[in-house]
Amino acid sequence: MCSSKPHAVCIPVPAEGHTKAMLQLAKLLHHNDGLPDSDEGATQDLNLLADSMTNNFLAPFVDLIKKLNNSSTSPVTCIVSDGFMPFTTPAAQQLVIPITLFFTFSASSSMGYMQYPALVEKGLAPLKGKEL
Repeated sequence: MCSSKPHAVCIPVPAEGHTKAMLQLAKLLHHNDGLPDSDEGATQDLNLLADSMTNNFLAPFVDLIKKLNNSSTSPVTCIVSDGFMPFTTPAAQQLVIPITLFFTFSASSSMGYMQYPALVEKGLAPLKGKEL
């Protein structure tokens, strides 16, 4: 029979900064899982990656959670998701599992992201031609 231990699923955006921060959080929540380090030289097309996450990840993620819940391990009691994963909140709602979003970027990056629309509105961004 399954025990009632908490069982969180942590899911980062598959990009180096996000993955490293989420792994650090996961290690704090549990322990080192023994996964090998990623290839530091790997590059990804972020637009294709974002489209793929939006269009292709929900069903397999829901299936994974269902398999975990039907296995001999403790059922999943929460999802800790990178804030940029577009499919995890719908999955959590569908499975009626609590979710928390973990934003892996720094406070200064967050401030830049939040202020970018104001810079565009004032004509200060994006930089063009000789401004670069």
